[in-house]
Amino acid sequence: MSVTIYHNPVCGTSRKTLEAIRATGVEPQIIEYVKQPPSRAQLQELIAKAGISVRQAMRNKGDLYAELGLADASLSDDALLDAMMAHPVLIERPFVVTPQGVRLCRPSELVQEIL
Repeated sequence: MSVTIYHNPVCGTSRKTLEAIRATGVEPQIIEYVKQPPSRAQLQELIAKAGISVRQAMRNKGDLYAELGLADASLSDDALLDAMMAHPVLIERPFVVTPQGVRLCRPSELVQEIL
């Protein structure tokens, strides 16, 4: 089975999700998205296939989110995507892609739905 994880190794949830994937005997393709961010089109596709909103795909913890004023509910999806493209660390993690679908695996146990 082909599995891709958009991973941030400093994130505990991302590490737990990676461990859960490996526990099935699968070695996933690991994309450290902070170093190798997806294109805007790829990110939009991940969000759409995961069935979540752009805002749900944005990490809302940390100083950068507050500094950029991203809590403003009037910001459009395009504005949020612009911020994530400029600052990939704002992309919530981890996204996992398998033949069974795409999930934003928060909590990490959600990965079981697509393995």
